[in-house]
Amino acid sequence: MFVKRKTMVDTFQWRKWFLLLIFAVFRKLDPVEGLKCFCNSDSSSCLNSTCETDGYCYASTNLEKGVQKYTFQEVALSCLPNKSFPPDYPVKCRNIRSYCCSTDLCNTDENYRANISVKVQHASTMESGGTPTAWRVVPWIVGLIVVGVCVAISVWWAKRSRKMLKRGSRPLFTAEDSLCEARHPIMGTATIRDMIELTTSGSGSGLPLLVQRSIARQIQLVDIIGKGRFGEVWRGRWRGENVAVKIFSSREECSWFREAEIYQTIMLRHENILGFIAADNKDNGTWTQLWLITDYHENGSLFDFLSARTIDSATLVKMALSVATGLAHLHMDIVGTKGKPAIAHRDLKSKNILVKSNLTCVIGDLGLAVRHNVACDSVDVPSTNRVGTKRYMAPEVLDEKMDTGQFDPYKRSDVYSFGLVLWEMARRCGAMPDEYQPPYYDCVPPDPALEDMRRVVCLEKRRPNVPNRWHSDPVLSAISKVMKECWYHNPAARLTALRIKKTLANIGSTDHIKL
Repeated sequence: MFVKRKTMVDTFQWRKWFLLLIFAVFRKLDPVEGLKCFCNSDSSSCLNSTCETDGYCYASTNLEKGVQKYTFQEVALSCLPNKSFPPDYPVKCRNIRSYCCSTDLCNTDENYRANISVKVQHASTMESGGTPTAWRVVPWIVGLIVVGVCVAISVWWAKRSRKMLKRGSRPLFTAEDSLCEARHPIMGTATIRDMIELTTSGSGSGLPLLVQRSIARQIQLVDIIGKGRFGEVWRGRWRGENVAVKIFSSREECSWFREAEIYQTIMLRHENILGFIAADNKDNGTWTQLWLITDYHENGSLFDFLSARTIDSATLVKMALSVATGLAHLHMDIVGTKGKPAIAHRDLKSKNILVKSNLTCVIGDLGLAVRHNVACDSVDVPSTNRVGTKRYMAPEVLDEKMDTGQFDPYKRSDVYSFGLVLWEMARRCGAMPDEYQPPYYDCVPPDPALEDMRRVVCLEKRRPNVPNRWHSDPVLSAISKVMKECWYHNPAARLTALRIKKTLANIGSTDHIKL
């Protein structure tokens, strides 16, 4: 019983001392009631320049920022009641121009000047150096951005690798490269053909735009190989390889842009279409040159080749078949997600056909080409004012009766021009070939006007003469039948490019022709 009573007394004493301690702490923290402060106002509560409050002594001043530092202006001294929010540290006390304290007569001139000066110095440091919080946050933001970029590159590379595997592309690095220093083929000794095969799957034309810019700057022009109304054609050298550089004048910017645009049509690349490499512009100091870079063929154009050389029957069929194959590819539309639109050349002639080293031909100069928009059944016609060569124009083009809103008339016009090219090639073939002459050489002047061609082709309905010797040669006889079916006056009666291709292939496969 005695032990229990003693324990109760001890517990009571412990609680007593704990409550006294709490009371003392709160009394220490809270301002003492009846706190005396200095004041300089005219209110009734300010007697003898002092006042009493249950809150804080308060001082505030107007600061004016000079060139080097802040200067104090008017100073207001007063008592701040305890009802201000929040009671422990009122908002008024946090202002840079104010000072609060909780001891008698503490808002003296010396105290508030020292306290406000410290606040001003701290605020100036924050303005010039930024907040510590910002410096802690910035590294995290930068880190997140870097991580995001790395993730995006990884996803892009993974997708690209899967696409390359699906289409069976060559690897970017060979076994030799993996043993030595890893390098991209474009930066190594790759040829232009290798670069195009590496950077495209054959579905596009030319090199990527970024690579085009770097190659064009490295090409050295060697000699001029041709001139035209658009500009000049040069033979250039790039890393030991020949390239053809077609330089347009600045007045022909629309033609340059249009031809580059056509060449880069998806799925256009073909062995019988001139290989496109790059398009670029180059400032030579006085004017801007517009470059179109393509494959170089040392035999030159079909016009140059036929002017200087004769051909046999096998070569005639090979050349004609290659041109017909290229034209059929142009005219064909390939349906698909990334399909190729049908394209009509509009300026097919022997000067726009080049002869490769194996004596097959490629079709070039697509500056006047038009594309067929299947979705809305419209024709994409270039904005340039250029027209085709008058000598090779179809009758419906010469008399302006062609329906330019439909695409098929453009293809039939190409077939007419191809028939004239066939005639040019056939004249240089056989045991006793004729000298080279352009179509209608015996009917119109060397540089015929539109009226001259309209009179001969549309009104008189004349066509190039077929020599009698052709009838005794089975190949020339078969070729003459094809060309006659190409230049019918009625466009709908002409053969299609695909039909011409198949007919020429059959001629070449006969026993007396060995291709």
